[in-house]
Amino acid sequence: MMTAATLDSETSRKNTRTGALAFLGALLMLGLGYASVPLYDLFCRVTGFGGTTQVASEADATAAANAGALREVSIRFDASTARDMPWTFKPSQSTDEVRIGQRDMATYVARNNSSVPITGTATFNVEPAQAGIYFNKIQCFCFTEQTLQPGQEVVMPVIYYVDPAILDDEVIGDIEQITLSYTFHRAKEPVSSAPDRTQQDAS
Repeated sequence: MMTAATLDSETSRKNTRTGALAFLGALLMLGLGYASVPLYDLFCRVTGFGGTTQVASEADATAAANAGALREVSIRFDASTARDMPWTFKPSQSTDEVRIGQRDMATYVARNNSSVPITGTATFNVEPAQAGIYFNKIQCFCFTEQTLQPGQEVVMPVIYYVDPAILDDEVIGDIEQITLSYTFHRAKEPVSSAPDRTQQDAS
């Protein structure tokens, strides 16, 4: 026959085990939360999900060019800036006709309209989203942050090609136009360290 003390001890052990399992579950969910962002980014880059473009090497571009596709596709260029970004940002031309598989270069123009240096970073995608897996960039200003001095204007190139494999896609194999879009955002500026009071006092 179980005594009250025994019952209390058993209940305490169950509560401790339940609490431990709940804590481990919370840790697992937290870990998945942190991992989900890079995993999602990797998924988008591999599959082209959401219009995410691909990064290609010179060797990849040469192989695509050697595939010898004859069809052309229209590329439309789009540009915008975030609300807190004091830049003028636009494509040098609105559209271009390119042969599928052949590398081509487009340029965008950015100007810092503020009185202070501004560092920006560009996000990008293509439309229709299904074309993302076939749109390859060899070089792009979007790979790194861009810093413009007050009033500075720069021309920024992107070298790209459309993979001939798109012609075998049953969904968008007959596509006539792809839109390449960029949005510049203001990069987070590093927090400056506090002034050295020792040096200030000595001056």
